Amino acid sequence: MLGILLRVLGVGALVAGGVVVAVAALVATLLLGPLVFWVAWNVLDFGHAVGLPELGFWGIVLATVFLVVGWFPKVVITAIVFLVDPSWFHGTAQARWPEATFRNFVAAALLALLASRPHSHAQKRRAKGARGRTSFRGS
Repeated sequence: MLGILLRVLGVGALVAGGVVVAVAALVATLLLGPLVFWVAWNVLDFGHAVGLPELGFWGIVLATVFLVVGWFPKVVITAIVFLVDPSWFHGTAQARWPEATFRNFVAAALLALLASRPHSHAQKRRAKGARGRTSFRGS
């Protein structure tokens, strides 16, 4: 009886540990993504370097989510923003290419890091699936 109890508790501890690690990774992603974007945009002044204003809290959160998610959520975010504030359609921006400084390079690299994260997983999945379906006909 004690052996069965220890096996059940061992599996339960393993599952609980896995859940804790998954939740910690999700929380770290949700907190670190906007922090990285804030550092790149507001602290390193990348927004100013490309001729755009600093962003507030919700602007940073939306921009981070926009960079990190796939195509369909980007469409949903764009639709929500334009439904909430349709005057954005009539706004203009004077964006320009940033100067070639180390500060702007670091800021652009941080934003690229955020933007490339989900796409790297999709490429791994696609490559793994394509490898399994290859057939060698005519050999």
